[in-house]
Amino acid sequence: MEISANVRSAGVAHEVKVSTSGVVKPLAVAAKDGAPGSAINGGEFLMLALATCYCNDLYREAARLGISVEAVEVEASAEFAGVGLAASDVRYRARVDSPASPERIAQLLRETDAVAEVQNTVRAGVGVTLVPWSARDGLAARARPGFSPLCLRGPRSRGSRASRAVGRSVSLSEPRARTRVVWRASMGGGSREAETGVRRT
Repeated sequence: MEISANVRSAGVAHEVKVSTSGVVKPLAVAAKDGAPGSAINGGEFLMLALATCYCNDLYREAARLGISVEAVEVEASAEFAGVGLAASDVRYRARVDSPASPERIAQLLRETDAVAEVQNTVRAGVGVTLVPWSARDGLAARARPGFSPLCLRGPRSRGSRASRAVGRSVSLSEPRARTRVVWRASMGGGSREAETGVRRT
């Protein structure tokens, strides 16, 4: 399954398309106010990717585990120190509303964290390579005049030894008493922890 994104920026026009297994979907992204480029920056999209992946995967894994989920909220954040510098202190947290027990919700959060594909991609430190536009089938034929024949593509990679050494220790605090569980994860410091906050309705 190949997933790709395409951005075309020209003046104040901004066009975004995403694709999974060849199924193309347009995505409404505003242009900068009075300037070329996107009003949403890449770091924001990266955090959105983490949040979206975990949200969708929670529903997928809940169905696998037979857990009823009524609502999900996910928030991701990171620090970007300056131009050309990689993000640090990448974290995310999630809240799940469910009639299931706190123990089952905690299980759902942990197991989803272990299989969330975007999270695992960031943790692995996958390489990103700039390649000629024509190296990718189909793109050369759609290239438009005035655009540089270059694109970004991330190859398959197992990541660095340091990134593979990231720990997976998990600790849960005591549930307080419908069930809401909050999960916080850090992907830069080698540890993750979960906080379970439960409320009955």
